Amino acid sequence: MRAVAIGVLAAALAGAAGAAPAAHPAADAQALDLAKQAIALRSVEGPGNRTPEVATLYKSALVAGGFAAQDITITPMGDTAYLIARWPGSDPGLKPLVISGHMDVVEAKPADWKRDPFTPVVENGYLYGRGATDMKLDGTIAIASLIELKREGYKPRRTIIIEFSGDEETAMRTSAAIAEALSNAELVLNIDGGGGVLNEATGAPEYFTWQGAEKTYADFTLTVTNPGGHSSAPRRDNAIDQLAAALVRIQAHQIKPELSPLTREYFVQASKYEEPAIGAAMRAFAADPTDKQAIAVLSANPATVGKIGTTCVVTMISGGHAQNALPQRATANVNCRIFPGHSRSEILAELKAAAAEPAVIVTDATEGSVANDASPMRPDFVAAVTKAMGVAYPGVPVFPSMASGASDSMWFRYHHVPSYGASPVFIKDSDDFSHGLNERTPVASIPPAITYYLSLVPDLSK
Repeated sequence: MRAVAIGVLAAALAGAAGAAPAAHPAADAQALDLAKQAIALRSVEGPGNRTPEVATLYKSALVAGGFAAQDITITPMGDTAYLIARWPGSDPGLKPLVISGHMDVVEAKPADWKRDPFTPVVENGYLYGRGATDMKLDGTIAIASLIELKREGYKPRRTIIIEFSGDEETAMRTSAAIAEALSNAELVLNIDGGGGVLNEATGAPEYFTWQGAEKTYADFTLTVTNPGGHSSAPRRDNAIDQLAAALVRIQAHQIKPELSPLTREYFVQASKYEEPAIGAAMRAFAADPTDKQAIAVLSANPATVGKIGTTCVVTMISGGHAQNALPQRATANVNCRIFPGHSRSEILAELKAAAAEPAVIVTDATEGSVANDASPMRPDFVAAVTKAMGVAYPGVPVFPSMASGASDSMWFRYHHVPSYGASPVFIKDSDDFSHGLNERTPVASIPPAITYYLSLVPDLSK
């Protein structure tokens, strides 16, 4: 019954895009069943972290699906673990194709949710639960797709590796270890990025983007120190006042907006699906990144401000030590998402200049992040992903995008391995509750997503 239900929903979704009904019901059902089992395992950092159990679940499914047990390793690291599974190709001289994901999820408090976040349920065509979107369903769809390829008798020439990190949502230590171990990879399909957009009114597929770049995460600490003194004798050099004034100046400062070939293409194509004012600003910015009116419109829109250049925002402040004393120290954290091609030291210098306060000391406090440039727009990848999406969703536009947040792609790009966000799951923008309450994803996305992988993976591993 479950496979039939998925098939009916998928047919409705695929019909809107002109696609044929799915022909892999075993894989469709396995992806959903495995996702539900994974969601039920609370893979959250800290006491009771069950990420290693998710790794064991995935390994068991892969072995049952034809992977050799000796080709799958689970490596413990602190309270978590990571998994690397290999499907050996016929030509060991070729660099491997890597499919990358993660098993951990962000915390979810049951008292805040309408449903228990770790009790998966399918209602009204949606899979609910922590990880339904980010990204246990994505992971199990990829696993089920590889098992389906084995079932169909596919023999890769290039070795295929599927790997899952165990702390992508936090310290990314496993992410860094995996990227270092697989630094000889030819190309990485990061299934924790990219994806398709469904029309808000009709639910029909509108467009698909693959991510060829992401911004570099950075934290900077601003500190002002002072000898302090009695509050009855205030002085002009007050640490809190000096820091506050500097933060206001930083808030008013806009780091120069800019374009890359990838983001220009995104603005041109995505503008067609935005409300008129936003769409016009996107096209104007793509034509001229110094257009002040376009910059103002895009900067005021939360969905686009992170795409037009480096952004910095104050996220934490602390100051003073007693209610009746002048502050001896005041600090703030400024979080920046840096446009590809710029270093943290460059942005640190710009923040210091914008603060315009000699007493403010700016230091780089970034942890778990490395700078990375955009991946090249490789013709082989672009052709393969466009073809695969054409098979799954005929006629749906495909174009590149840049992620504003960080993912495991960062670590691969640090090792100069091209990595691309390539998740085939489609969702409405209004249904995207990643990291939020009542996370959910339409199960109708499962069959066409598997169809996509059955085209993409062979094309990149032949």
